[in-house]
Amino acid sequence: MAHASTKAVLTAIFANGTLTVLKFVAAAFSGSASMTNEAIHSLMDTLNQLCLLLGLRESDKAPDRTYAFGHGQKKYLWNLWSAIGLFSIGCGLGLSHAYHALQEVDTYVPPSGTPMAFAIGVLVFGIFLEGYSFVVASKEYLSRMRADGHTHPLTYFLECEDSTLVAVMLEDSVALLGLVLAITGISLAAATGVAYWDIGFSIVIALMLGGVAFYLGAINMRYLTDVRDPEAESDFIAVVSEHPEVERHHDLRSIVVDEAHTVLVAEVELREEAMLVGLRARIDETRDAILATVSDAKRQND
Repeated sequence: MAHASTKAVLTAIFANGTLTVLKFVAAAFSGSASMTNEAIHSLMDTLNQLCLLLGLRESDKAPDRTYAFGHGQKKYLWNLWSAIGLFSIGCGLGLSHAYHALQEVDTYVPPSGTPMAFAIGVLVFGIFLEGYSFVVASKEYLSRMRADGHTHPLTYFLECEDSTLVAVMLEDSVALLGLVLAITGISLAAATGVAYWDIGFSIVIALMLGGVAFYLGAINMRYLTDVRDPEAESDFIAVVSEHPEVERHHDLRSIVVDEAHTVLVAEVELREEAMLVGLRARIDETRDAILATVSDAKRQND
């Protein structure tokens, strides 16, 4: 695939797929609400990144009779379905599990001993694995940022046109934060014997999934609602201003197809005197070129 962000997506799929299995095992072993919501978090991340990969594959297809400008917007569509569907589901499942845990808080036994050690070990391993995925995505993100002429990573995060790369960066960042929250919740519950620490942090993890769904949904919906390309319109105006034969232009509009393609239309009025200058000379040149292809005998007969 032509997209450089594909490497970041594949790395994230491997990291989150591995952690999904380990976290569900640790959740069953420890009974921790935070660990269960972290397992749901990793599952949603994995499914989401599979959708991102599918979107990249679809957007790479060449233009055809049905899609004259290519399949670039399919990427945003898959990303939108993924963000709103998977992360909303993940948020709902996480909050539901936390609610049921609160109903049974009196019988909650904080993890200790081997289950506790295993749960913390999985989370610490997850930090290293997610950290590696974050480093891979960060390198691509910073490379893209410099190529686009930006210098501030946080500002570029709001302006980057590659929604897939933004999604991977955001998911990896939130995944690392979720791991830290889960370790904190489990540790505090084990140290104090108070179940609310574990359940409370599990609620925060679920709400983070909802926040990610909202933000990624907003980013991708922006490119599916005929958003204009101010930079392309400014370039068009600059080019037109350099041509004196153009009297004026109006009804300038643009639509972003994807980060590499923009459709721009405008009505341009040309100066009549500019069009007529040299018209006689061009007619003579055209006539001479045509006559050059005619034999001498035919020229004399005509």
